[in-house]
Amino acid sequence: MRQLWWLIGYVLISGCRALDPLSGTQDPHSPWWGLGFTEPDYMKVWVEDSAVIDIHGNLFQRTGGGTAAGGESEDGTESARGWDGTGGIGRAVVGAELPVRVFVRWQSIVEPQTYRAWIEIPERAREIMHTATARRCPDSPESPSAYRATMTLGLAPGGIVQAWVRDECHRPIKVARAQAEIEPLGPSMGQNEGRYAYKISDKAKRYIERFGIPYGSW
Repeated sequence: MRQLWWLIGYVLISGCRALDPLSGTQDPHSPWWGLGFTEPDYMKVWVEDSAVIDIHGNLFQRTGGGTAAGGESEDGTESARGWDGTGGIGRAVVGAELPVRVFVRWQSIVEPQTYRAWIEIPERAREIMHTATARRCPDSPESPSAYRATMTLGLAPGGIVQAWVRDECHRPIKVARAQAEIEPLGPSMGQNEGRYAYKISDKAKRYIERFGIPYGSW
């Protein structure tokens, strides 16, 4: 009898797949979504802290920090202008449902300045995050759906924050933008005598001497 029920279940699942070849419901998935950070080329940041409020109103603290994805290619172009790429999948926000608000506090090394902001996450973003794991990409239906829904925060000089999520085809989609405020206590909440996490790199110095900091491009 057990084998019969197993066979019926298998047939039902196979039938659903046949009726909807893009369904990702049977693909392997993480139970949690991921939060990551990125920066414009040369515009190095240090993320001091982050937090998330999910759709149930639960607050999750210390959801990620440290370095952000970025580069210093020295290719002679104004590569810090605008956004190029949105980093990796980041760190899993364990226990959290999809986000409604995200907090971030970070050091902008090249200015230097310390910023903090709450970013409001629209419903559209949560719909895209849900679809990323529920559906396969139409361009590659043989590939499984995303293992984990992701959100990436881009952090730029001047306190600009931009949020992306990835759709079922792994394309980054901008869903929010915010202007951060200056953290009045400075780096490390005033606990480090005003010192920043590290100094501006020689590559960044050369870039800024040639092109400047492209405020307004983010």
